Amino acid sequence: MSLRRPLGAGAVLAIVLAALNLRPGVVAVSPLLGEILAEEGLSATAGGVLTTLPVLCFGILAPVAPGLARRVGLERALFGSLVLLCLGFALRLVPGIAPLLVGTLAVGSAIGLGNVLLPALIKRDFADRVGLMTGLYSMALSGGAALAAGLTVPIATATGMDWRATLASWGLLAVLGAVVWAPRALRSAGPVGTLRPPGATPADAVRSVWRSPLAWAVTVLMGTQSLSFYAVNAWLPEIFVASGRSIAVGGWMLALTNLLGIVGSFVTPVLAGRLRRQRALGVVIVALILTGLLGLLLAPGAAVLWVVLLGLGQGGGISLALTLMALRTENAARTSELSGMAQSAGYVLAACGPLGLGVAHDATGSWTAPLVLLVVASLVQGVAAWFAGRDEIVR
Repeated sequence: MSLRRPLGAGAVLAIVLAALNLRPGVVAVSPLLGEILAEEGLSATAGGVLTTLPVLCFGILAPVAPGLARRVGLERALFGSLVLLCLGFALRLVPGIAPLLVGTLAVGSAIGLGNVLLPALIKRDFADRVGLMTGLYSMALSGGAALAAGLTVPIATATGMDWRATLASWGLLAVLGAVVWAPRALRSAGPVGTLRPPGATPADAVRSVWRSPLAWAVTVLMGTQSLSFYAVNAWLPEIFVASGRSIAVGGWMLALTNLLGIVGSFVTPVLAGRLRRQRALGVVIVALILTGLLGLLLAPGAAVLWVVLLGLGQGGGISLALTLMALRTENAARTSELSGMAQSAGYVLAACGPLGLGVAHDATGSWTAPLVLLVVASLVQGVAAWFAGRDEIVR
């Protein structure tokens, strides 16, 4: 007997709104990073640490999410993550480096929980529409990133707010999300029947998924595409500033990347859901990313073209990884465990991206070496996509 509840536009809207909140808290830092580093007297390596912290939190909190959902229920866990996100934005208003770091940790922790909980909710409530709903979900992820990349500097300019208030202003979206999810959390039946399949224990599920080569392929795919995404979102504006463009142009280029990511995010899961094997789709996505990165490295004059290709590829990359978490599992419990594994180990790997690019830039004084590192990461992503795209189920 199915445990799925009746669905409607309200459920879809709530998921999309929650997903919109999973990127602005991180991406909004990037257009302001130069100002933050200058005001606080920080190096590019320190900036890498600041942009790496939330991604590291994604990895650390990912294994906690399935257990939290089993204890309190998916809806209540998601509501709690949105409340924590609001708190993180508020802490960024407090002067000083320490509140900024603590607020960033809170933002990263909240998003880390949401990253795992939302795919499990989609698998549970939209089992027959995984491709479509994952497309909407990942499209909202890219949309939130695009809004933060494109509007952060204009918001600061139009309102005259400093960088702290500008960062905190994105907390209004989190407040809206918490308000929408509050009644859903109150109506939730709780943890009974939420995730665990009959006869399975959490410990058994975790042990089996971590032993699966297929699960590791999905994990490496998730990690390498996230490494590329967060490194680009952390440093792309600064790369354009170094080439003589203004920070506003850099911000708009980043926004364009994420806007095109919306297209890749929506189309990819729909295609993936109709295919038994997703290998060819993964190869196309990685080819787009590689072409964009190599173009920025070798022919920066055509930057708009490379940014377009990079955005399409990166949007497709995250949505393919999220879709495979559902397609390679049999039920919401297994999806939650695979999602927890892929986002735990994957985001720890991804955390090397922003920091690694900052260190490489400080060491070489240019952006050539950082872009080469991203090219290498994309090649690894292609190999992982090939193995993760085969027609099998994580046992």
